[in-house]
Amino acid sequence: MTDLLHPHGWLIFDKPRGLGSTQAVGMVKRVLREGGYDKVKVGHGGTLDPLAEGVLPIALGEATKLAGRMLDADKIYAFTIAFGEETDTLDTEGQVVATSDRRPPRAAVAAILDAFTGPIDQVPPAFSAIKVDGKRAYDLARAGEAVEMATRRVTIHSLVMEGGGQFDAVDSAFATTAGRPDPYDPSAPLELADSVTLIAHVSKGTYIRSLARDIAHALGTVGHVTYLRRIKAGPFVQEQAISLDKLEEIGRGAGLKDHLLPLEAGLDGILALSLDPESAQAVRQGRVISGLPNPDGLYLAKLGDVPVALVDISGGTAMVVRGFNIA
Repeated sequence: MTDLLHPHGWLIFDKPRGLGSTQAVGMVKRVLREGGYDKVKVGHGGTLDPLAEGVLPIALGEATKLAGRMLDADKIYAFTIAFGEETDTLDTEGQVVATSDRRPPRAAVAAILDAFTGPIDQVPPAFSAIKVDGKRAYDLARAGEAVEMATRRVTIHSLVMEGGGQFDAVDSAFATTAGRPDPYDPSAPLELADSVTLIAHVSKGTYIRSLARDIAHALGTVGHVTYLRRIKAGPFVQEQAISLDKLEEIGRGAGLKDHLLPLEAGLDGILALSLDPESAQAVRQGRVISGLPNPDGLYLAKLGDVPVALVDISGGTAMVVRGFNIA
């Protein structure tokens, strides 16, 4: 990020609903071009469906070499399940394929979330970018073909109702919010939910639409996602994200540096390794460095404030994993 005409780092974009991730990358390229920045390599760190909104990390310059790491990172989503209708896309874009008059009690929703926490098996939506026999599943589904999606193992690190902690599982698996009657009291009416909003911290490869479908089925009904917002991607949170209006201002001359996060912001939890000029030159040439006192592990090697490479140290020897061409 030393040369602002050739920026390296992260723009965290608050992607609006209706805009695809590839479109967002194209928009950033246009904005940078209009702002006078030379041909900058641009990539994104994790696809968001057009109907989803929220945190979309945009990598610039040498940070694009870290985009793959961002794809593997955990994500946090807020999403709303509307009960009563299931669609073929499992969101508001598709056609209704199943209906149910059953509306689950809110307490039952809260009680069932533990069953969907931890490692779970999940069948991805037919309308997804996963390849089946060399073709995108959504292309096959849109053509009316029956698509058999393979089950995958994913991890749901946490799953709570919006507001967190409003259900007390210690007193009762079906406890309601404070001040409401115990649902075990036969004279107390249950609060039925037409929809619920949940917060999910998930591993890579998790499909929120599938999670919503499976939760609804477990509650004896059907449902689909009506709202989906990514609030965290890897180390990046929504408070760091800039709006579409702010992005457009960069193209009209606003300072990119006011919004650009450094390349190393995408390497949360990785220790820095300080190099002297001679060692930095060796690393840039792909040579190993020996005799290091550092514990084994992955490090960001830097010359001063300039990232030089990701290196793996084993037995005191550092080998280059990924080099960065930053002056």
